[in-house]
Amino acid sequence: QLKLVNPSQYRFEHLVTQMKWRLQEGRGEAVYQIGVEDNGLLVGLSEEEMRASLKTLRRMAEKVGADITVLREREVDYDSDVPRKITEVLVRKVPDNQQFLDLRVAVLGNVDSGKSTLLGVLTQGELDNGRGRARLNLFRHLHEIQSGRTSSISFEILGFNSKGEVVNYSDSRTAEEICESSSKMITFIDLAGHHKYLKTTIFGLTSYCPDFAMLVVSANTGIAGTTREHLGLAMALKVPFFIVISKVDLCSKATVERTVKQLERILKQPGCNKLPLLVNSDDDAVTAAQQFAQSPNITPIFTLSSVSGENLDLLKVFLNILPPLTNSKEQEELMQQLTEFQVDEIYTVPEVGTVVGGTLSSGICREGENLVVGPTDDGKFLRLKVCSIQRNRSACRVLRAGQAATLALGPFDRSLLRKGMVMVSPEMNPTICSVFEAEIVLLFHATTFRKGFQVTVHVGNVRQTAVVEKIHGKDKLRTGEKAVVRFRFIKHPEYLKIGAKLLFREGVTKGIGHVTDLQAITTKENGLEESLGPGQLSF
Repeated sequence: QLKLVNPSQYRFEHLVTQMKWRLQEGRGEAVYQIGVEDNGLLVGLSEEEMRASLKTLRRMAEKVGADITVLREREVDYDSDVPRKITEVLVRKVPDNQQFLDLRVAVLGNVDSGKSTLLGVLTQGELDNGRGRARLNLFRHLHEIQSGRTSSISFEILGFNSKGEVVNYSDSRTAEEICESSSKMITFIDLAGHHKYLKTTIFGLTSYCPDFAMLVVSANTGIAGTTREHLGLAMALKVPFFIVISKVDLCSKATVERTVKQLERILKQPGCNKLPLLVNSDDDAVTAAQQFAQSPNITPIFTLSSVSGENLDLLKVFLNILPPLTNSKEQEELMQQLTEFQVDEIYTVPEVGTVVGGTLSSGICREGENLVVGPTDDGKFLRLKVCSIQRNRSACRVLRAGQAATLALGPFDRSLLRKGMVMVSPEMNPTICSVFEAEIVLLFHATTFRKGFQVTVHVGNVRQTAVVEKIHGKDKLRTGEKAVVRFRFIKHPEYLKIGAKLLFREGVTKGIGHVTDLQAITTKENGLEESLGPGQLSF
């Protein structure tokens, strides 16, 4: 917008309608640049015009029910005696049908690069003492506290209110209070860095469908251990990532610069083809967030310290502006399909019964809805009822496509459930299969990859060992070769979709690809009829 000085009533209404549409497109967020012509010419406004324009923008935002925050101001050299400025403003409104905007960020990086500590500092609001105090609240098991190594997947939340201020556990807030006072929530998925826990890390990346990944690299060790592997995983699953270089308080400027150069070199390699963007000021952080969302080739790099707090604010500014990847239209389309919920975690909660956690990949799920869950070991689907839903520890009536939540299933028998199952609406008639074909690329293998080889296959939330039954057109595969391969699950049938991304591994062997064909087991054979007979209803 060039300027918004005293618009007429008609023009004001028009501007408000335009703002509504923009907010809907950006799923509740829009950035206005004032003092820029429609063709992108930076004209700038005088002090007085800028004040009037911001006042009008505030009036517009009030009318729509949104809040505005000034992101940055900049002076432009325009032929005039009066200094002229351009201002960028973030307008944010929480959609009516939702409590907050939700982004999921997976945290990757080598062991001891400071992932859990950084999350502890961001979510608790206190700096670390250099000996791991900040991360203690993130650990879930006693052995993690003793060894200081994350071995399970933990979730941490960081909120931003509509003015762009951080809402976290400081001031002893509970998770429910954070949810209530935030208009944007970022859920960090803290993954394990150690090589021993690689399968957990892959499961976290494939099943929790993160929007972005944050790769943490320690400034003093540089790119070591599993860093390259995690980078490769993010690239293979096409998760846009940004990089945080931590522990800059421990080493000299030259060391930090060396690590940055090392990273830039890897990012520019033909395999990666990324454009590194080093963030040194608030201005850079704003630019990085906008560019990063528009083109996935740009990789912002932050250098910060969880002990001295250096440059932490830049990361917060970046996370605050970071827009969601899918626009409202894609989400609407997903919501109109039949319900499908991926089961990632299973708990037993006293006085509530069995609870499952996961992501709703399509449709809408309401409290009290009847769904079927499966496939069981013998390929059946069982009926169940959703008793209540919680998102980020606060109750929620309706769950929409793309949101993660936990569903309480009441007295349903926990032993019938396992990770990798799906809950779908009964009319979906889900296809399940034991044998499937996939087009794969072998990333690394010590010898040759041939028929009869066993690998662990990850597809979404499904994780199971499969045997290679046939390699089409070849006898064997070597590193870097492509082929269509037929796999067979060795334990039980799974629910898969054509086109789903696939990762497989076994020791040092790794490969990626996508599912091209399924040999479906029809529901008549797999006994949905009997399992829904009057004698066996599993409510």
